Amino acid sequence: MIFKGALVVVALFLGYHLSKLIHRLFIAPLSSHLRDLPGPKPKSLIWGSFKEINDAGPGELHAKWVEEYGPTMSYKGVLNSGRFYTHDTRAVSYVLSHTDIFRKPEQIQFVLGRILGKGVLFAEGEDHKHQRRMLNPAFSNQHIRELTEVFFTKALELRDTWHTQVLESAESTDSSTLPSSPTGPASININAVPWLSRVTLDIIGLAGFDYAFNATNPEGMDDGLQKAFKTAFGGVARFDAWGLLVAWFPALRKIPTKRERDIRQAQATMRRIGKKLIADKKKAILESIGKDGKVEEKSVEGKDILSILIRANMATDLPESSRLSEEDVLAQVPTFIVAGHETTATATTWFLYAMTQHPSVQSKLRAELRTVDTDTPSMDVLNALPYLDGVVRETLRYFSIVPSTLRIAAEDCVVPLKNPVVDRYGKTLTEVRLKKGEGVNVPIIALNKSKEIWGEDAAEYRPERWEKVPEIAHEVPGVWGDLMTFIGGPRSCIGYKFSVIEYVLPSPSICISHHQLLMPDHRMKALIFTLIRAFTFELSDPTVEIYGKSTVVTRPLVRGQEEQGNQMPLKVSLVGGI
Repeated sequence: MIFKGALVVVALFLGYHLSKLIHRLFIAPLSSHLRDLPGPKPKSLIWGSFKEINDAGPGELHAKWVEEYGPTMSYKGVLNSGRFYTHDTRAVSYVLSHTDIFRKPEQIQFVLGRILGKGVLFAEGEDHKHQRRMLNPAFSNQHIRELTEVFFTKALELRDTWHTQVLESAESTDSSTLPSSPTGPASININAVPWLSRVTLDIIGLAGFDYAFNATNPEGMDDGLQKAFKTAFGGVARFDAWGLLVAWFPALRKIPTKRERDIRQAQATMRRIGKKLIADKKKAILESIGKDGKVEEKSVEGKDILSILIRANMATDLPESSRLSEEDVLAQVPTFIVAGHETTATATTWFLYAMTQHPSVQSKLRAELRTVDTDTPSMDVLNALPYLDGVVRETLRYFSIVPSTLRIAAEDCVVPLKNPVVDRYGKTLTEVRLKKGEGVNVPIIALNKSKEIWGEDAAEYRPERWEKVPEIAHEVPGVWGDLMTFIGGPRSCIGYKFSVIEYVLPSPSICISHHQLLMPDHRMKALIFTLIRAFTFELSDPTVEIYGKSTVVTRPLVRGQEEQGNQMPLKVSLVGGI
């Protein structure tokens, strides 16, 4: 009797999910208004066009479709789900600004949640607004200025490490290769990917938590965090059929596969480290409060993000309903580790690649940077260097670390268009109707490289374009620099200023949410400033082909050497006079 009852329960469970699958695959698409838009036919009922998009380079297939069907179209996602795609800036702006209607897909929330916990990138609705409100003070202009010294400290550490390795390599081979030799400057061959990942991790460690990961140190870091992060990030980023099924069908998440066990172990390590960081901060705050026992905003001198967040969260005059929970605070630790170092490292890696392909840009940039008479300029000095600013902006335009992001309609809605589109039946549409559950692909890389916006040379890397930005570029609904790199609206990258400064220092961070996480503009500037003044960069082997592959972010690979993982093989040579 019990056995029969169990069979009935299983049959009902399977029948319910089978009926939902049949409705999704065959019935729901019949009433979709997206059928009226031009667009490619899917090659698979299950995969839609997803596998084609994944197999192509970042943004390549969408660019091909735009040439064939126009800038506003539709295609099919996984399980025959409808996807709306457009370059229309009014439509994109509407989607990004109406976060109550357009939300991250549950599958993406699951993926992000596994890496980050339920931090600011994961949260939706009022929870997201609440977390962001508490975090905003840590990303003010004044706070970023105070962190500039941290950025440069780690940038200079990386510079000195490479400098020492170049000299040691020269001494161990032939003294004639020293910088003063007429045969040319001393050099080393490196894979820039792990080095930049380490230095950006060090930066977010100090700027985010006042914690020294010591990742740039050749001896490596402790605590197992690097391994934990690599496991968690790599595990969810790897695309295969099983990973997709787990994302779409929650019941499968309970199956204890090796990948699942590894990710959970990595999560446990990150939680352990996060709890220790938070406990140390709270202890410092309690030890520094005044005799009246009140915690105020100036109770702690710490300038790192975590100190500011915890200090604000513990403030005596903060209503209980406005405080973040212990779990919410803990979730910010892996959030900012990921957002603040992986995206920045990747953006800086692509910058160095651009320099190998455009030596005249590299020389012109170095000439400007060497007019500065200090190794540690202020943020104001960095921002006053026009060519540096143009190079950073062009890098973030040309190499969109996240090619696109997805939003799902939480209800039936209407998206307005700036430019009308003609549907399959010849009818002119000034708006597009979406059904609940249908998705909108927000085209980050496509808008960043749109010929309609940036001109016929949009596919070229040309920093000089920023000397006179096209008027139409101001319509791009991005939070920074007329670009979509850090998206826009209430869910734009909270740390974009942080990122930009780091870029000049040693670490850019982009919004994964891109997502968006921390932006890589300032950290990039700091890194760029430090490295370009000290070294020249070429490909170790000019014959290799470097290409990008998107998982969570777009990382570089060497064609034919994919089994070796992400690589940016560079020849790093000393610049005279350093």
